[in-house]
Amino acid sequence: MDPALVIFGGMIAVFVLCTILLGWSPGRGRQRAGELRHAPDYAAMSEIESHDVDDMLDSLNEYRRRAGRREVGEELADESLRGTWDAD
Repeated sequence: MDPALVIFGGMIAVFVLCTILLGWSPGRGRQRAGELRHAPDYAAMSEIESHDVDDMLDSLNEYRRRAGRREVGEELADESLRGTWDAD
């Protein structure tokens, strides 16, 4: 048998074996009835996001008050009544 064939064949066999061993993990594919995957809690995510948006608006309004400008809600209300958007 040719030595080059044995070397390359052995390298390919080791590569395939390592690939199989790396992809295999104990318990993979076996799922017990009590270990079902849980869906994300969309209600909690929505509550967190609503608080985040409120906190962002509060800090933006605080920044605008310090700069002597009107709050975002007041400015948007006036501009929606006029039908224009004024660029700052």
